[in-house]
Amino acid sequence: MSVSEKESEDKQNREHKRYLQANNREFNSLFGYPDNSVKTSKYNALNFLPMNLFEQFQRLANAYFLFLLFLQLIPQISSLAWYTTVIPLMVVLSITAVKDAIDDVKRHQNDNQVNNRSVLVLMNGRIVTEKWMNVQVGDIIKLENNQIVTADILLLSSSEPYSLAYIETAELDGETNLKVKQAITVTSEMEDNLKLLSAFDGEVRCESPNNKLDRFTGILMYKGKNYILNHDRLILRGCVIRNTDWCYGLVIFTGPDTKVMQNSGKSTFKRTHIDHLMNVLVLWIFLFLGCMCFLLAVGHYIWENNKGYYFQDYLPWEDYVSSSVFSATLMFWSYFIILNTMVPISLYVSVEIIRLGNSFYINWDQKMFYEPKNTPAQARTTTLNEELGQVKYVFSDKTGTLTQNIMIFNKCSINGTLYGDVCDKNGPRTEVSKKREKVDFSYNKLADPKFSFYDKTLVEAVKRGDRWVHLFFLSLSLCHTVISEEKVEGELVYQAQSPDEGALVTAARNFGFVFRSRTSETIMVVEMGKARIYQLLAILDFSNVRKRMSVIVRTPENRILLFCKGADTIICELLHPSCRSLKDITMDHLDDFASDGLRTLMVAYRELDSAFFQDWSKKHSEACLSLEDRENKISIIYEEIERDLMLLGATAIEDKLQDGVPETILTLNKAKIKIWVLTGDKQETAVNIAYACNIFEDEMDEIFIVEGNNDETVGGELRSAREKMKPDSLLESDPVNSYLATKPQPPFKIPEEVPNGSYGLIINGYSLAHALEGNLELELVRTACMCKGVICCRMTPLQKAQVVELVKKYKKAVTLAIGDGANDVSMIKAAHIGVGISGQEGMQAMLSSDYAFSQFRYLQRLLLVHGRWSYNRMCKFLSYFFYKNFSFTLVHVWYAFYSGFSAQTVYDTWFITFYNLVYTSLPVLGLSLFDQDVNETWSLRFPELYEPGQHNLYFNKKEFVKCLLHGIYSSFVLFFIPMGTVYNSVRKDGKEISDYQSFSLIVQTSLLCVVTMQITLETTYWTMISHVFTWGSLGFYFCVLFFLYSDGLCLLFPDIFQFLGVARNTLNLPQMWLSVILSIILCMLPVIGYQFLKPLFWPVSVDQIIDRIHHCMRHPLPYPIRTKLKHTASRRSAYAFSHKQGFGALITSGKTVKAKLPKRNSFHYKK
Repeated sequence: MSVSEKESEDKQNREHKRYLQANNREFNSLFGYPDNSVKTSKYNALNFLPMNLFEQFQRLANAYFLFLLFLQLIPQISSLAWYTTVIPLMVVLSITAVKDAIDDVKRHQNDNQVNNRSVLVLMNGRIVTEKWMNVQVGDIIKLENNQIVTADILLLSSSEPYSLAYIETAELDGETNLKVKQAITVTSEMEDNLKLLSAFDGEVRCESPNNKLDRFTGILMYKGKNYILNHDRLILRGCVIRNTDWCYGLVIFTGPDTKVMQNSGKSTFKRTHIDHLMNVLVLWIFLFLGCMCFLLAVGHYIWENNKGYYFQDYLPWEDYVSSSVFSATLMFWSYFIILNTMVPISLYVSVEIIRLGNSFYINWDQKMFYEPKNTPAQARTTTLNEELGQVKYVFSDKTGTLTQNIMIFNKCSINGTLYGDVCDKNGPRTEVSKKREKVDFSYNKLADPKFSFYDKTLVEAVKRGDRWVHLFFLSLSLCHTVISEEKVEGELVYQAQSPDEGALVTAARNFGFVFRSRTSETIMVVEMGKARIYQLLAILDFSNVRKRMSVIVRTPENRILLFCKGADTIICELLHPSCRSLKDITMDHLDDFASDGLRTLMVAYRELDSAFFQDWSKKHSEACLSLEDRENKISIIYEEIERDLMLLGATAIEDKLQDGVPETILTLNKAKIKIWVLTGDKQETAVNIAYACNIFEDEMDEIFIVEGNNDETVGGELRSAREKMKPDSLLESDPVNSYLATKPQPPFKIPEEVPNGSYGLIINGYSLAHALEGNLELELVRTACMCKGVICCRMTPLQKAQVVELVKKYKKAVTLAIGDGANDVSMIKAAHIGVGISGQEGMQAMLSSDYAFSQFRYLQRLLLVHGRWSYNRMCKFLSYFFYKNFSFTLVHVWYAFYSGFSAQTVYDTWFITFYNLVYTSLPVLGLSLFDQDVNETWSLRFPELYEPGQHNLYFNKKEFVKCLLHGIYSSFVLFFIPMGTVYNSVRKDGKEISDYQSFSLIVQTSLLCVVTMQITLETTYWTMISHVFTWGSLGFYFCVLFFLYSDGLCLLFPDIFQFLGVARNTLNLPQMWLSVILSIILCMLPVIGYQFLKPLFWPVSVDQIIDRIHHCMRHPLPYPIRTKLKHTASRRSAYAFSHKQGFGALITSGKTVKAKLPKRNSFHYKK
């Protein structure tokens, strides 16, 4: 087939398949595959200005000011100079643009750092160093140990036996245990022969790029034969090569087509609920402003008809004014310009400054600094701070986010004796602490120095040769599918498919039973310093149905032993009747383990008769060769031999949580924040962690499990759960059903439903796929949102994002997603707020997040302290800002009735210019950056304080209307009190003082004093800076007043500074200060009265909590002692449930053994 024919064929199927040829860039370039560069940034030098301006003008206020600017350029209606709007608008747009540019430059830097990494590429028969971004589809690259994988590659060959390659997928899924990939035989034979690799011209036809991390299908066509390709042959970008000296791979997917980037989701411009609300309020103000301007224009028309027309000798019309109607029309737009300060442009400058300041608090918080990794918390965006105070739903990954993915051998029960509890000198059990002395394993030269154990009695039992203890640890050292590696004498590295297995084999190693090496037929164990080789006769590997695994070995003494480990519920059914009393004791120990939230399994053995085993082995071989119903036949054969077992004991492994996770979730639950765990792990593992973390509690009324395989079953399970939680919810008369009946199609928001108890929900990914489709999504969200905790298992990255989007779609709530791996990126981007855990699991989630820190426990501080403060401050800021501007602007409306509706301003032009930018900017910033209703200690001690933010109680449409009414009242007082005090008044010398300039000065001084007193009432936490900002701004006003109204300026620039001598002539008048005092009293009385009466007549729960805090501050109580949270029920967590199918088939195939073993050391696989 010619190149042109191939290109034509591929173009027909381009959307469905990918076609490429190894070592042929010219051919592959015909299909337009992207290069290997990645881009997480939003802008470039060419599109930054238009894109950023487009995003900024999505804010209605910015568009409003642009429209206002155009109006001010029309001289016939412009009552204010054009630069009074254009300069603030430019400042706002510039500040926001600079901030966005800085954020995007950081993204560019991260992208450049990744794109410029080096990789070895095979080019023209030579290995050359290339940058990642220059790698193309079809290239063959060489990767070395501990190197990050450059692109999605098809494994061709490696340094390991049978071209195995060990990889760590931590950056993809947060799991640190190693995975195994294997090249197909036809390519593995090339090894590292550059001549053969350069001549390789295989063609690959595979699936198109997608985001399924655990799936890949394709065909390799080479030398006239087709070879099936699957996920086990593909190594994904972001993985790390481990314990493999080198490997070669054929690049399949590059850059944006790689699975890790396909899961990264689309970057969206996130805006807070308050941003959306402000857009609505600006629209309201715009309409209110239009109505007022219309009424004032009508007033002008009436005044011109009744009076103005007859005074044209004194007040002549302009040449372009032909009638009262035309004059009124012009006046409409003139008032539109004058009253624009109802929404001043400085509002948005201030909002950005406040958000920036509160972001710095997060960055500077030493209590969110993780010292072991020298990692501070990062606010990677400055636009979402107040949203942190409104979170209702938290969606969390499990592995690497809630857990450390570290398994620790904690306790065990051997032949009825419990080991692992630590007692003090007097006998009672005590908690293990870092200060307590560890068990000394110095007698064992092969012990793992990182292993810790504190109960010395177990070591003593091992040393004195206790038969049952020795047999127990021998079983742990033999019954597994771990692969051992020993490159340096005495330094063992275990490669386990499950971290649980690694922990058990490591425990046996430290107690003197060291799994040293294995072949397909033997296992070498160093028992108390002596090497013994066991013949491996069979591995009965783990499966989800069996929930156990067994090995059959022949000892050096020619005994045949079967060792079995698995879930206690399964092993108990397989025990010999003689073990009944031992089983009861062991089950009691298992209950104790479960109460500590540990993962458990039972260990048993059986000695087999040689003839019986030979007969069983034949049946086993026949079953393995069967072509029909093979799996079922093998399972029956396994059951024949796994019976009449003798119980050895049980183990307890701690799936180590991150520090403070249970306490954090308990605190968040008190704040009415619901936690959903979205994980790709097995159901049993996730549920286990849910109990350990306090997401599920033993006291819950019921935990529902949804595991249907079709729409009908899933729908029935969801409805059944909802009926138990709220029986009335299935009736047509239910308020929510009545509400939904009036909403024929989405989008609409479902009201909160209150269940009759405490419930949990578990749903797997397969059932979730049905629930997320069609009518069931409404059923799912109603049922799940009534539950206290939700666990979604076996989820794909896409499903995680879909669940988040589902809650966003139907619930009026703020969502937060937190994760650590690339499989969490789409969820992080989908949520209102995305949080990345920056730890050992990689940087992919952190780079896509809005906030990042190293430990899950910092989430409570981010939300309950920084989030709540930011929300409270922003609400206070907006309420005060709107109030002070309504009070300032609406005085013009009252003045219009006394000025012939002529669009004349009450204030001096310079006062209008400086009011928001200078005189009132610092006090409100001081309030918004430093105010605290309670300190951080009380915020964490009383999480209930967080609840108002979830319901947006402190600033909403109702609070806005209150601000408007308060502003109208204050403007009324501020106009008529000064007018009343100067009406018909004279100075000491008999001259009148009711001139325009004196009146203007009295009104503006009264206004500043009133709004200053208002902010003192709003401030609950005074700092030196607050005092300087508040009182300093008022003092600065009087200084500026004397400067602007000084003789020098007025004589030099008479057209600009027209208030000559007004300050010194007016400020010494008693009427002036009477006006200020009366205005303050009349404006403050309603506020003080409302604040006093509100807790009495309209109390909310927060008021009661604040009262409790004040009482505690007056009468201090001892801070509650933090105790370890303990689970008390008999629920047991089975290790076997979380276990994955191991390397059993790989081991028995012999593929883990080097082709040539060094003769001088038969213990090692490789040097």
